[in-house]
Amino acid sequence: MSRKFALVFPGQGSQKPGMGLGFYEADDSARGLIESLSTASGIDLKAICFGSDEHTLRQTENAQPALYSAGLLALQALRAVVKEFPSGVAGHSVGEYAALAAAGAMTADDGARLVAARGRLMAEAGRSRPGTMAAVIGADDALVETVCSEASKPGAEVVVANYNSPGQVVISGDAAGVDEAARLLSEKGVKRVIRLNVSGAFHSPLMADSARRLAESLREVQFSQPEIPIWSNVTGQFEPDPLSWPGLLERQLASAVRWSQSVKSMVESGIELFIECGPGEVLCGLIRRIAPEVKAVPLREPSDLEAVVEAVG
Repeated sequence: MSRKFALVFPGQGSQKPGMGLGFYEADDSARGLIESLSTASGIDLKAICFGSDEHTLRQTENAQPALYSAGLLALQALRAVVKEFPSGVAGHSVGEYAALAAAGAMTADDGARLVAARGRLMAEAGRSRPGTMAAVIGADDALVETVCSEASKPGAEVVVANYNSPGQVVISGDAAGVDEAARLLSEKGVKRVIRLNVSGAFHSPLMADSARRLAESLREVQFSQPEIPIWSNVTGQFEPDPLSWPGLLERQLASAVRWSQSVKSMVESGIELFIECGPGEVLCGLIRRIAPEVKAVPLREPSDLEAVVEAVG
């Protein structure tokens, strides 16, 4: 009997040189997909995904379209061997765009255009108002929220950006705000606050102007009724109304990614297996910490397909 499974798509930080190349080389239809996404986005995704070094891929305007493309390459390969429909989809940050395309809520080409615009806007925001992010390990969510509220002030804002798993949240904002929050957390006994190598203060108020500008692109896209239930980063819940998604994606840019809440809600809906479509297995690790009772498997290369099929049953 098949397990009730969901597809999840990773966010920035999971990118790696050559991602998706195995799928591209294994199937002629994958080449057509990359060509279509490249045309839609105005980016040579074959060069970015398969020919870039780590430094080039770390740049936000490159990382986001590349991750979107790699996720859809993995999805296309999965659909060729697993005929059952997933019972849910979700994506972490930029991964939410691949999830929307997987759910049929928007076309793959529209997603490519939106992700290209999003990456450019976020990169510009990082240059115009530099900020930073830090991972907080081993602290209660409520404590981190309280500390961010205490540390934040005009010109030194800091907020929770990602609720990744129990004991792992990410804070984001102006460097002075993040530094002050790190100091206060240390005073309260939190031993690990790790600065992240990022180009901006993602999922924080520093992205508010970019979110407003992204809304212009979102208004140009026709969102459809999802064929598969999709969970939102902003609410952490199943969001069935296609008319809600432009607003949710706008808000997502400057508000927290509620990944822990999303996974818990998906498990409560009956999901027993999560398949991570794209490079790495960051989300698999987070899911195992959020819900140890479920199974999570990565789909990074064609060689992973056998294990995925076996896991689905």
